[in-house]
Amino acid sequence: MNIRDRQILQIALPSIVSNITVPLLGMIDVAIVGHMGSPVYIGAVAVGSMIFNLVYWLFGFLRMGSSGMTSQALGRRDLTEVMRLLVRSVLIALAIALLLLVLQIPMKWAAFALIGPTDDVAPFASTYFNIVIWGAPASLALFSLMGWYIGMQNTRIPMFISIMQNIVNILASLTLVYGFGMKIEGVALGTVIAQYAGFIVALGLLTRYYGRLFQYFSKDRLFSDIRVFFNVNRDIFLRTLCLVAVNLYFTSAGARQGAVILSVNTVMMQLYLFFSYFMDGFAYAGEALGGRTYGARNGVAFRETLNRLWLWMLIVTTAYTLLYIGGGKWIVSLLTDEPQVIEASSDYLWWIWLIPAAGCVAFIWDGVFIGLTATRGMLVSSFVSALCFFAVYLLTEPFLGNHGLWLSLVIYLSMRGVLQTIWYRLRIINGI
Repeated sequence: MNIRDRQILQIALPSIVSNITVPLLGMIDVAIVGHMGSPVYIGAVAVGSMIFNLVYWLFGFLRMGSSGMTSQALGRRDLTEVMRLLVRSVLIALAIALLLLVLQIPMKWAAFALIGPTDDVAPFASTYFNIVIWGAPASLALFSLMGWYIGMQNTRIPMFISIMQNIVNILASLTLVYGFGMKIEGVALGTVIAQYAGFIVALGLLTRYYGRLFQYFSKDRLFSDIRVFFNVNRDIFLRTLCLVAVNLYFTSAGARQGAVILSVNTVMMQLYLFFSYFMDGFAYAGEALGGRTYGARNGVAFRETLNRLWLWMLIVTTAYTLLYIGGGKWIVSLLTDEPQVIEASSDYLWWIWLIPAAGCVAFIWDGVFIGLTATRGMLVSSFVSALCFFAVYLLTEPFLGNHGLWLSLVIYLSMRGVLQTIWYRLRIINGI
């Protein structure tokens, strides 16, 4: 194993562990409320989690923008800019969180109007929202810190924080629900406590391992490059809107075809998520290493890193494809025991065989483009690919039905990778 492979795995493997722990926060809440004696509690957590997942996903640019710009500054050995980026990103995250707190009532109305929870679920979902919204400062600031850590080539700290948050969430929620007799309030408070615990630990680790770097911080020009910061993050935000639009439409289009098809699509999408947890780890390696070598203007190291990333992409994609071909039915049976869903999934399972190959290239390019802060290419490719998704589905749905929906998704994922490859060759490669 050469030095590039070791560097990639040192970043990718902790990131993969972190990614796997992310859905556990929501699963823990569902598991606890699932034993409260009424399905309305499960519905309330499902609605509340959906709202915050969507909101925080939209502000994911705080992490992605921080990692790319920080890794480039580190590559240039510009430690003053490294620290300015940290402080700037955290301050912007806290400002956005303050805005969310101020606008929480109209935001809740809009979210409930979009999701449409039933009358019995809505009051409990409202209670959950009213409590968890106060975790926004910790969550958004943590996005900035996580991105900065990745830019500093350190994914072990984000991994530790993710694991710690889950442990705190379990202990806090169980204590509040079973120790103090709370219901939905205890689960919501447990989530908020875990969020602030993660933020506090992130700050503590920052002081311990990077405290010496604060000597390089200067308030001068703290916001002088704010335009560049927002240009980069604007592109990431708009690109995320494209992804959200596709994902929401995929879910709603499946729902219009009945409960069985919706369940089939939901279960099969979990297989795509399992693949994405691993590929995101290598995307993070592309962010950190690609940005650092680009910032150092080391074209040889950059190309070596990129070539090794393609090799790891091929290994992971092949492994997942073979796993889904050989064990897809078994995995579906683990995720659900509903006979109708298992039977119906057999007609569509072969689509999931294509998902790893269709999406793998876009995962790697997303990481590399973030590291290079070439976010305009991400936006353009996502926008054009989203248009293709909607066009293909509208044309094929009348005679292909749900197969048309999966065909649209496969084309959408493939198009992102193809367009980013073209963008890289036309707009980026000559500058490296």
